[in-house]
Parts: sequence; C-alpha cells; structure tokens
Amino acid sequence: MYKLFNLIFLFFFFSMNAQIHEIGVFVGGSNYIGDVGSTTYIAPNELAMGILYKWNKNPRLAYRFSLNGAYYSANDLDSDEPSRNQRGYHFRNSIKEVSLGLEFNFFDFNLHEVKMKYTPYVHSGLNYLRFRDSYLKSNNIVTEQRTGAFAIPMTLGIKSNVFPHVILALEVGARYTFTDNLDGSNPKDGALMKFGNINNNDWYVFSGVTLTYTFGNKPCYCAE
Repeated sequence: MYKLFNLIFLFFFFSMNAQIHEIGVFVGGSNYIGDVGSTTYIAPNELAMGILYKWNKNPRLAYRFSLNGAYYSANDLDSDEPSRNQRGYHFRNSIKEVSLGLEFNFFDFNLHEVKMKYTPYVHSGLNYLRFRDSYLKSNNIVTEQRTGAFAIPMTLGIKSNVFPHVILALEVGARYTFTDNLDGSNPKDGALMKFGNINNNDWYVFSGVTLTYTFGNKPCYCAE
C-alpha cells in the first residue's frame, strides 16, 4: 500500500510539469454484480461520488487518476431468478477506490480549440479498492473489518466541451475485481459457509457524469 501511494505521488509530481490538465468531479450511481440480487449489469441503486485529474498528453490520449467512493447493495428479491427470490439474502456495503489509467479519445479532442467538439472515449488501467469483508451468518450477510483487492476498470463514455475550459462527460465504468467476496459469498475462512458460483469474481459498476475544468499552457503536440 505504501509503495502504491509513492507511485501516485511521483505521478502527480511529474505531471504538474505537463502543459494541459483537467481536474473535476464524478457524480452518479453504483451497482454490484455477483451472487446476490439482480444480475442486470447497469442498474445503479446507490450514490457514487469522486474526484479526478487528467493530464492530456495529446488530443487522443490522457493519463487519468481518480478517487471514488460509494455504497453498494443488493437484494435477492430484486432478482429475476426464482431461486434467489426464495433465498432472500440482502446486504449493504461501502467501497473506496483509487484508480490510475489511460483514457483514449476516438476523435481528436484539442482542448485549446474554441469551437465545441465531442468524442467517444474508453478508459482502462488498474484500481485498488477497500471494502468491508463479509460472510454469511444465520442467513444474514454481516460485515467486518475492511480489506483490499485490485480491479481492472473498463469505461466507455462520451464528452464535450460545453463551455470554455469546462468539459462534461457521460460514462459507464465496469470494474472486474480480483475478489469473489464483495457480497460475503466466498469468505477467506474455509470454515464459513460459501454460496453461489465461487468460480466467478464479482463486478461493480459506476455510471454517471464527470465535470472537469481545463487549465495549462497551449501544448505542442509533436510526433516523437
């Protein structure tokens, strides 16, 4: 964990010498996909918020760093599967993540041009998340101390410079996690009860809008 924050510090130190930046907020909703509740991939049911920073290397590519937090919850009664309806498990947990990755624009997105423009984009990288470990006890999913895991984000969005120096984006970002216990279905202690498909890891999704402010000197996008 200490090494991870050292890398983040170095990233900021060097990026501040770059020529164009974005800083802003993310607001939207979260949902989880696993062994409890609905299996719908995009169905936000809890609030998600965060902050983000981008260093635009050129009109197509940006380095992206973000800190996000959200609650996530699920209820078997919301599922279309009869077996889950009858089982009736439910839970609510919280998640915090730090993300570092790359964002690629499908169209040129030169932030120093005055005219309005838009572009679809994709983003991926590596996330580190913290959540409360949980397990099944007497047909109830209970949470304990926080634990951590890594995840791979896969984001699809569209953005536009709605005002000078202001960019509005709509995006959906799915996270494939390297844990199967966001829902208490696969606790580390082998003596505790496991349920569901323990061969598939859990996912969570953030859907919402980002609003960023751009600043910096006009860059020279030169071929290297």
